[in-house]
Amino acid sequence: MTEQGIKEKIIGFMESNGLRITAQRQAIIEAAFSTDEHYTAEELLERSRKVDPSVSRATVYRTLPVLVQTGLLRELDLGKDQMYYDPNYANHPNHNHIICTDCDKIVEFEDYCLDVRESVIAKNLGFNPGTVKLRIEATCEQLAKTGTCSRRDTVGAK
Repeated sequence: MTEQGIKEKIIGFMESNGLRITAQRQAIIEAAFSTDEHYTAEELLERSRKVDPSVSRATVYRTLPVLVQTGLLRELDLGKDQMYYDPNYANHPNHNHIICTDCDKIVEFEDYCLDVRESVIAKNLGFNPGTVKLRIEATCEQLAKTGTCSRRDTVGAK
């Protein structure tokens, strides 16, 4: 789905639920879906203020649940002190995550074989597969071998 298609779907959802489409909300939507990187609410606030400096923290925190309700943004508990948001589910609904415990980088991956295996396991245990959320926490091989991690210095690593 294109960024424009995502915006249209969100605005349609908001209108059908009686929510106003303000300039601040439009800036938040733009900031939320103009990246493939995962972000926290505070990081979204910073990104949104680059689009529209008047965006308030309260509006970000009120808008995030609406974006999650559309199914286009996922809220992720990555075992840290705050929630992260993943804007990539519109185009990649079946991806999973590896979180580097050394540098906090979040790496997405898709694996058809894993999807099949998860479905087989669920069926063998008498369940119909639903939502699967796989999170792998791992250490960085590069850091262990060389003492440095190229991802650690990546802008927007989280």
